[in-house]
Amino acid sequence: MRETKSRFLRVKCDDCGNEQIIFDRTATQVRCLVCNRILAEPSGGKAIIKTKVLDVLDKDV
Repeated sequence: MRETKSRFLRVKCDDCGNEQIIFDRTATQVRCLVCNRILAEPSGGKAIIKTKVLDVLDKDV
């Protein structure tokens, strides 16, 4: 069985402190749902994370 390398990340916005879950290989800009700050940008593979990563979520959850 093929295992994927992509993960979901729990991140915290540096501006407002909001925590949200994002995909680590995003194809579009990801913004904070509260203050609209850019949290991640696409790079053709793994996203460029522009904030603090709190947790890497397990695929079993």
